[in-house]
Formats: sequence, structure tokens, C-alpha cells
Amino acid sequence: MESQAREPLRARGRFTLRDGYGVGRLLLAAAGIVGLIGNYEYVLLFPAFSAYNVFTYFTVQSAIAGVVAFVLGAIVAFRRERDPQWLDVFRALVTTYILVSGIVFLTIVIQSSSRDYTIDVPWPSQVLHFYIPSIALLDWLTDTGKARLSWRFLPWILPYPLAWGIFTLVRGSMVGWYPYFFLDPAQVSGPLETALYCLVAVVLFLGIAALLVATSRLSWRPQSRGAGGSVPN
Repeated sequence: MESQAREPLRARGRFTLRDGYGVGRLLLAAAGIVGLIGNYEYVLLFPAFSAYNVFTYFTVQSAIAGVVAFVLGAIVAFRRERDPQWLDVFRALVTTYILVSGIVFLTIVIQSSSRDYTIDVPWPSQVLHFYIPSIALLDWLTDTGKARLSWRFLPWILPYPLAWGIFTLVRGSMVGWYPYFFLDPAQVSGPLETALYCLVAVVLFLGIAALLVATSRLSWRPQSRGAGGSVPN
């Protein structure tokens, strides 16, 4: 009974569209690794910047998770026609996080001109903030092998960003450094402005996650009874 409930492994044969997704995800993982290395080497050019601070950026942490998600997604794509639900829950989390990182970074770059400073956007930042999130979203939207996600997934998008925000605020108060201006008390008008930015971020997280859930449900196709159980709504 257990063997019947599992989706059989794909037979080896000619190169398929599903294999193409696997190759694409491996390329995304490679781009993420190259971008992370390039970003770290870039910050080393600034003697006043503590290199270990780079790992406190939400972008860097989500990019590392993205590499893991892309590799896992590639392995499954090579072996099976449909993703297990646990994988696409993880993919949806990571895709949401890297998309929010890109949107927030773009907003900061645009607003920097009104705050009397400029932000350089070297190629590693472009890869991590713009190219990878855009291609990952395209991968998600066009992938017909992804699982149907439940709307109950949405609240699970928030624990990690909330934990990261609390950690960043506490750590920033101790070391006097914050990865983003809206968390730095010296660069905002007060706690209310920081809270407003955080509220906007929460709405953005939930909005993007809702989009991913909705598109997973639209692309879902019922499986035969022998292929596995139903997914809860």
C-alpha cells in the first residue's frame, strides 16, 4: 500500500521539459553562489565595514536558503514529474523572501537620493536582488509540476522575518549598526516610522506569498487515485 501511494521515479529517457527546469534551477543555484561570493568580496573593499555584518543582511540569508531550495528543486525535477508538497512549501517561503529582498532593496536605492546619499549597485547586488528573484518567480509561475499549496501556508511566511527583525534590532542596539536604514533610529524620525516600514514589509510578505499560493492552486491538476492522497485545502 505504501509503495502504491508514492509517485514512481521517472524512467530515464530523453531530455524533457521537467529536466529543463532541473537544469535551470542548478544554474540559479550556481548564480546564487557566485553572487554571494562576489558580494562578500565587494564588502571587503571597505575597511571600515565589518565583514561578518554581511551575514546579517536578510538578502544574504535568503539567498543562501535560495541556493538550497534551487538544488533540492533540481534534484526532484530530474527524478519526478511532480514536486512533493514539503518541497514547494520551502520553495514558496524562499521565493517570497528573495522577492521581498529585491523589492525592498530597489525601494532603498530609489529613496537614497532623497536622503542625501547614494547606493552603489555592483553586479553581485544585481544578481542577488534582481536577476535571481525575477527568474525564480518565473520558474514558480510556469512550473506545472509544483504542488497545490494550502491557504493555511500564509501565516508561516512571517515567523522567520519577525525573528530576524527582533534579532537585528537587538543586535543593532548593541553594536551600533543596522543593515537597513529604516531599522536605524538615527536615520528615521522615530519608532513610529520604523513600525510603519515593518508593517509595509509584513503586507508585502503576505501579498507575495498569497500570489504564490494562488498560482499553485490554479496550476494544479488532479492526480489519479493511485498516485497519492489529496492535499488539504
